[in-house]
Amino acid sequence: MSYITRTIETTINKASKMFATVLITGARQVGKTTLLKHMRSDIPYLTLDDPILLQNALEEAGSFFKTTPPPVIVDEIQIAPNLFSYIKMLTDASGKKGQFYLTGSQQFKMMKNVSESLAGRIGIINLLGLSLREIKNDRFNENFVPTEEYLAQRKTSAQPVDYQEIWEIIHKGSMPAMYADELDWQMFYAAYTKTYIERDVRALTQVGDELKFIKFITALAARTSQMLNLSSMANEVGISVPTADRWLSILISSNLVYLLPPYSNNITKRTLKTPKLYFLDTGLAAYLTKWNTPQVLEAGAMAGAFFETFVVAEVLKSYYNAGILDPSLYYYRDKDTKEVDLLIEQNGTLYPVEIKKTANPGKEHIANFSVLDKIKGVTLGTGGVVCLYDKSVWINPKNATIPVTWL
Repeated sequence: MSYITRTIETTINKASKMFATVLITGARQVGKTTLLKHMRSDIPYLTLDDPILLQNALEEAGSFFKTTPPPVIVDEIQIAPNLFSYIKMLTDASGKKGQFYLTGSQQFKMMKNVSESLAGRIGIINLLGLSLREIKNDRFNENFVPTEEYLAQRKTSAQPVDYQEIWEIIHKGSMPAMYADELDWQMFYAAYTKTYIERDVRALTQVGDELKFIKFITALAARTSQMLNLSSMANEVGISVPTADRWLSILISSNLVYLLPPYSNNITKRTLKTPKLYFLDTGLAAYLTKWNTPQVLEAGAMAGAFFETFVVAEVLKSYYNAGILDPSLYYYRDKDTKEVDLLIEQNGTLYPVEIKKTANPGKEHIANFSVLDKIKGVTLGTGGVVCLYDKSVWINPKNATIPVTWL
């Protein structure tokens, strides 16, 4: 299996010089272990998936690191949260940086333990699936903001990807295994769904009815890029709204689903308060909603929703990979149903982005940007339409077409 270079490596190297412990969180199969084993092949690797090591960690935590002292990689740390206090003791005693490299696929319990034990001593990095940059071996490593400077840089650095290949990638998803090996798409995602429910969900909470949980994930996938409506989904699946809320929080903490908050400040009284929901892996969403080929997906009723989902995930990856854990990303929708797909806030400036699966973008796609002029107290920056047109052209003095390959 050939290793696909990850953009986030630079961020991990930086964190290991600043912190004693580096924790990489992310969904199952996004490549956390492969990444660390590649980057730190010089240090021991311990996985708590090994039942003997797990028993040792749970029953003899005080002596766990005596046989394998740091620096060390510990995989699936969330299974033995009692190790955190010993990691704290060892790092405090040594005073060295880059001693523990941890991975975990469940933020839920783990973050509680981290905040209690290792506050200020740990660099937390969130890894998502492969970005389009990584798939195309594009080494550009800036977070996406539609400024003139960014677009000028991408004009020379972005790798060309044709229309058909974009839809193949959206359908295939972003799991590294799908690109490193010739895997059957259907079998991979079927196994992924089963493993996820059997291992992660059971470890997090008692889901009484597995079939209903699958139905719930599928209902979410069918609503990717829509505003969140928990009562509608709870109704459809036959569960209570509190159960739907609890199950959703599990999917968010497992890095499978992302909620994009609505933009509001003290002056924007007319904006809605409901977040928009996105699946972070379009391949998993396509599997759950039974779009079984790229061609059927591209021609289908959900093509626009999947394209928007792909773009939001790509933008998010550009921030996480650059080490920005909590990017200021929003969408705008007011009570007159005027909507802007994505707002990026940076240094007091709002950058508006529309997402359209068109190859023929025009002024009509940025018409809603004018509603942002009414928001007092913010500066409006440049913006544009992320689309399937392969060139960047200024539609007006402040807004350009942005090829999806430039994210």
